[in-house]
Amino acid sequence: MIKVFGHTAPDTDSTGSPIIWAWYLNEVRKTPAKAVLQGEPNTEAAWMLTRWSLDKPEIISDVAAGDQCVIVDTNNPAELPDSINDADVIEIIDHHMLAGGIKTRAPINITVRPLACTATILHDLIGDDISRAPEGVKGAMLTCILSDTLEFRSPTTTAHDRHVAEKLAADLRINITDYAAEMFAAKSDVSAFSDEALLRMDSKEYELNGKQLRVSVLETTAPQVLLDRKDALIAAMPVVAAADGADQVLLFIVDILNEQATLLVPNDYVKQIAEKSFGVAVAGDSVVLPGVMSRKKQIIPVLAV
Repeated sequence: MIKVFGHTAPDTDSTGSPIIWAWYLNEVRKTPAKAVLQGEPNTEAAWMLTRWSLDKPEIISDVAAGDQCVIVDTNNPAELPDSINDADVIEIIDHHMLAGGIKTRAPINITVRPLACTATILHDLIGDDISRAPEGVKGAMLTCILSDTLEFRSPTTTAHDRHVAEKLAADLRINITDYAAEMFAAKSDVSAFSDEALLRMDSKEYELNGKQLRVSVLETTAPQVLLDRKDALIAAMPVVAAADGADQVLLFIVDILNEQATLLVPNDYVKQIAEKSFGVAVAGDSVVLPGVMSRKKQIIPVLAV
């Protein structure tokens, strides 16, 4: 049984894409496979599962030697099970930069394309067989694309991502604007999460000049709800950093509707990063970054100190 999974702290794409590809392997390739997750899905991803009557995949903590695995929505060993190089990775499908470090037992299929969403790539790989997919699979695909593109607001969005989303929405008889509003409302409901959980909810590890950073992003249509928790979030940062082996946590609160991010600034080190990376003057414990929406395209590539 092939295990299909994405990165730790699964967002919508890393929850939906394993489900989509496991369906394809089972139903089209006739190869036994199952979707699994590395952690609890975020609020938007959980909403997607309910909205499309999809079973929540099993949550795994590691893989065993010899397990056949397909990796989607990441290729970074830091975001994969500890024993990934003992397993048998047979395919990688992703839309992020190559990180390196994954070892395979034989040549494999690797598909990495400069698109906004892994689900868009899966749509292309599935091809005409997408007509056989149940509504839940198509719904997951649409949700992933709208999530990763922030309803086409993100600078990572390509014309092809938009074309595929519009095609799926038409097939499902869904109004994209109304549907995206429901998605983002679910994404913005973080009342049940602790400050530590919020800092880990959508985060990536990144090394900057020898320091290990946890770069966290919270996308919301209600940024004030998070900003009202600013003091508590800042206080939780060193706790999370120490527990996770990081030197610093960077938290960007992305305002989807106003298309800007607020970076919390807990200390002089983060102030230095903010000013050097984004060309802003920081006064206080936060700074607004107009137009910044994408960690992949507008945050990680420019980080400097």
